[in-house]
Amino acid sequence: MKVEEQKEVYAASELTLKTKKRHINPRTETQGVFIDAMNKHEMVFGLGPAGTGKTFLAVAKAVAAMLEGKVDRIILTRPAVEAGENLGFLPGNLKDKIDPYLRPLYDALYEMLPADMVDKKLESGEIEIAPLAYMRGRTLSHSVVILDEAQNTTAMQMKMFLTRLGEGSRMIINGDLTQTDLPRGVKSGLLDAIQVLKNVKDIAFVTFSEKDVVRHGLVSKIVKAYEQSKKAEE
Repeated sequence: MKVEEQKEVYAASELTLKTKKRHINPRTETQGVFIDAMNKHEMVFGLGPAGTGKTFLAVAKAVAAMLEGKVDRIILTRPAVEAGENLGFLPGNLKDKIDPYLRPLYDALYEMLPADMVDKKLESGEIEIAPLAYMRGRTLSHSVVILDEAQNTTAMQMKMFLTRLGEGSRMIINGDLTQTDLPRGVKSGLLDAIQVLKNVKDIAFVTFSEKDVVRHGLVSKIVKAYEQSKKAEE
């Protein structure tokens, strides 16, 4: 199902995500479609440029689901592309090594929940933040599982991640295909998944554009300028 083709206008009350620190409503029509898709589908792809609220809304949905008792855990992951195979050579423990790559996920959590609650749930394992490599071999049940920066996965990594989906879980996969950091010649797992899964029933694809950027107004103009430059080069 291609949710981006929906044109329905939803009442804000139906799309409100309630967390401890704030109630979050969609700020654009596409954000509303994204929240509706997350409410209705077990697997949702959020596609589009930075600043459109994909990660923020996904984390808000996960927190709201946990507070409502719908899931037991929140699992947040992203590929640590820059680290490659060198994580073991970085100083510190595992948390010290991977935190720089996962910081945006921590930031979103602290926007939704009091700091002491976040820390407690991280310690208990109710909230887990880990690089994508640590998902291998697991079955993720009764959880909301979010893959951020999905454009930086390989096709093999993406397949590995998607097949971790367990009973009572939901997956949200976010990425921007214009921001791929993979080595030249390596196909993005996000692009591969879109092509392979586009006709699979019950998977939702929501596409954001520069019109949905909700950061500083200049960010939207920057995104649009880069898109126009890319088209001119093609």
